[in-house]
Amino acid sequence: MTQTNPGSAPDIRAAQLKEQPTAVVRETVPMDALREFFGRAFSAVMGAVQEQHVQLAGPPFALYRGTPTDVVDVEAGFPLAAPFTNPGGADTAVIAGILPAGQGYEAMHIGPYESLQHTYSAIMARMRQDGANPGVAMWEYYLTDPGVEPDPAKWQTLVVWPVA
Repeated sequence: MTQTNPGSAPDIRAAQLKEQPTAVVRETVPMDALREFFGRAFSAVMGAVQEQHVQLAGPPFALYRGTPTDVVDVEAGFPLAAPFTNPGGADTAVIAGILPAGQGYEAMHIGPYESLQHTYSAIMARMRQDGANPGVAMWEYYLTDPGVEPDPAKWQTLVVWPVA
């Protein structure tokens, strides 16, 4: 993982991504409703994972597919130490997922979520410089809990963007 200081260009590094099982809730969500969606999704996933006695393998994350507009195709959940089993016939929004293996880039974003676009733009510029093409999905690990750290300038988000 790499870090940057607020207001400076993020330190971006190439990374070999390992496949990671996940449990997630996936929806198409208006951008202005993401905060509510994350709260609902993380809570639902935590409950479902605890029912199956599967251990978490990392912090909460959100995976985005395609280019966000006023709505975004997003899944939110947790990486797991073992695969999640979709409950058969259960009325639940929690499903098994996977963070894919492959080549990618990652950068540590320090600051409020509203400024994440700067980190994404820097990663895109690095991909172009290296002759790489961005994948159709990217994800963010939320390393700081805003309920514990109220200062957005101190929030840490690891941005991961696989290449195509």
